[in-house]
Amino acid sequence: MTTPTTTTTRSDVCIVGNGAIAKTAALGFAQAGHSVTLLAPPARKAPDSATATAAERPWDVRVYALNHTAHDLLASLKVWGALDLARVAAVDAMDVNGDGEGGGKLGFDAFGARVGTLAWIVEDSNLNGALDAALKFAHNVHQVSGIACELSCSEAGAAVRLEDGRRLECELLVGADGRESWVRGQCDIGVDYRQYHQRAIVTNFACDKPHHGVAYQWFTCSDGIIALLPLPGNRVSLVWSAPETLADTLMDESLGELAIRLGEYADDKLGTLRPLQPEAVAAVPLALIKPHAIVAPRVALVGDAAHAVHPLAGHGMNLGFGDVVDLLTAVREREQRRAIGDERVLARYARKRKEDVLMMQLATDGLERLFGANLEPLRVARNFGLNLLDKMPALKRRLMAHAMGKA
Repeated sequence: MTTPTTTTTRSDVCIVGNGAIAKTAALGFAQAGHSVTLLAPPARKAPDSATATAAERPWDVRVYALNHTAHDLLASLKVWGALDLARVAAVDAMDVNGDGEGGGKLGFDAFGARVGTLAWIVEDSNLNGALDAALKFAHNVHQVSGIACELSCSEAGAAVRLEDGRRLECELLVGADGRESWVRGQCDIGVDYRQYHQRAIVTNFACDKPHHGVAYQWFTCSDGIIALLPLPGNRVSLVWSAPETLADTLMDESLGELAIRLGEYADDKLGTLRPLQPEAVAAVPLALIKPHAIVAPRVALVGDAAHAVHPLAGHGMNLGFGDVVDLLTAVREREQRRAIGDERVLARYARKRKEDVLMMQLATDGLERLFGANLEPLRVARNFGLNLLDKMPALKRRLMAHAMGKA
């Protein structure tokens, strides 16, 4: 029988979570001179592929389209240069297509946005590997493995009790523990939840034709929203936001059959698609999650704990990086007399994030509703809208600037 321990660990900031946003927040606070405790659940055994060389390692089915906000933050933390850049693909253009015969078309490109590239496609393991390497050299980050069971907050700070009796005390607690956030629940923060009745089917293909750094997207009514994102070489990553019934069918079929289905949309642009790894496919349920607040006394939420949006714009992860940037800024710019977990400091963070998050929620949810409606007048109107927007370069530049984090 294990005897519970009452060891207490004190730090300026305690971050609960084990994803890329939690690790980035830990590095950001540490490099700003704060002591940090990073609490993660007990590690699971890594798959065999984790020890493979870069050339042998299979391509992740989970990838992120990182914008300039994410890039600049990771570069400032010396993480971007630690990525395996041979496995990072630049997005130089976007080709957006409406539904039906003669569907609308909308194009974005780096030249029109007056930047070198629109975004970068990065694998989950590549990003987390670089963050883990950076954390090993962060002397003021203490990584703790354990399961939290109780959170208490007071004017003096916040404290987390673990199941084994250990106690973590801090001035500021950051909840970066995902859409089912334990921290959010402990703070009694309610959420508005909308189930999309869709699942994102994710996998990777080789393509016969070069993609030239173009990300393709098709808004369909009956089949959902299909995106093919560029990977290095003649490879693409699929994110198919499919209605649940279709998602069940797609998951029951082989990836060869899935490639044939995609050919209806992609053959003329990318040629024949071939699965990179026949068994590598995943399905992720989609929902809109809007917490009623992203701060509580001595607590700030970041990443999916603070918001979850439809992946049609590919910006869920970028919102999380934006959270980290604005939280670090609010703490850095606070008055000298205020603690880092002071309610006014956290209120400034919440205000700063409100517009950016709300705009992304409205845009993604609105587009999903618009293109999910199977009405002919709406189909005509949305295709007309895509074509009209494509002819308005000034508005396109503003939209691209916001998406890139350069608004």
